[in-house]
Amino acid sequence: MRIGVLALQGASEAHQRMLLGMGVAAPAVRRAEDLEGLDGLVLPGGESSTLLHFLAQDDFLPAVAGFVARRPCLGTCAGLILLARQVLPAQASLGLLDVTVRRNAYGRQRESHICHDNGSSWGDAALEMVFIRAPRIERCGPAVEILARRGQEPVLVRQGHLLGCAFHPELGRDTRVHQLLVDACRDGAVQGLDEAS
Repeated sequence: MRIGVLALQGASEAHQRMLLGMGVAAPAVRRAEDLEGLDGLVLPGGESSTLLHFLAQDDFLPAVAGFVARRPCLGTCAGLILLARQVLPAQASLGLLDVTVRRNAYGRQRESHICHDNGSSWGDAALEMVFIRAPRIERCGPAVEILARRGQEPVLVRQGHLLGCAFHPELGRDTRVHQLLVDACRDGAVQGLDEAS
């Protein structure tokens, strides 16, 4: 199995280390041709507007959009913003995950924090969540499943083959969020554009 990690800017190496520790090849993705032969993709945290700037070069954005429309993808923090259908304040995105997100809604860098989910979907152990200038999910479409919450707010969601995460699962030791992506890749989740939207 090969799950690529977008490595233009942001927290790509931590995702690669986590996937490698799980026995999954995790090549860096910097060009459209790097998407060939991948089973899935991670869109990491960072600065979403900067990621969009780099993706706009050399027709990379359409290649990523086409891949994510069909193959399993995990978007964390800025990656969630890239996946979202609507971004506040208004910003371009791939528009594939039927959520509305508000950028930097959990505060500035100095207000970064760690907390635990209050849901029961993770069994006996609560899910550790690291928030760094994180987006808030303000609306979920009817096809979006909420997998974890911070208080009453959704912070981890799934729609078909797409996973959106407001926090940074790669900065802890808990592999369960990444395991969801690995499982989707193992199940061979491939969808068409109509099914993904």
